[in-house]
Amino acid sequence: QVQLVESGGGLVQAGGSLRLSCAASGRAFGSYDMGWFRHAPSKERKIVAAITWNGDSTYYADSVKGRFTISRDNSKNTLYLQMNSLKPEDTAVYYCARYPGNGYSELALRSLQNYDSWGQGTQVTVSS
Repeated sequence: QVQLVESGGGLVQAGGSLRLSCAASGRAFGSYDMGWFRHAPSKERKIVAAITWNGDSTYYADSVKGRFTISRDNSKNTLYLQMNSLKPEDTAVYYCARYPGNGYSELALRSLQNYDSWGQGTQVTVSS
């Protein structure tokens, strides 16, 4: 099992930026696809972005395309989410998660049920 620890959340004004990090324990981080999800009050937890093990392919939810960038540094066992042009509707707890499946499947990467390890989350609040 892997331990995932998110950081970088906080309070920011609309139009601002934040960079989330997800530090992973263990040596196998670079073998797994990873995802960022968010959970807003009274809403379901949903995919924000995902990235393949080598960073060659990425997926973004329509709501964040052009504003958020997912990346990873396998040498540092760290996953990132750069969030620009933040909006109040981006307010949520953000989670990183590990996807244990093989092969790139956008449909599979979008479903939280396919992820087997989760961090504790980091709160992002965007004020208007």
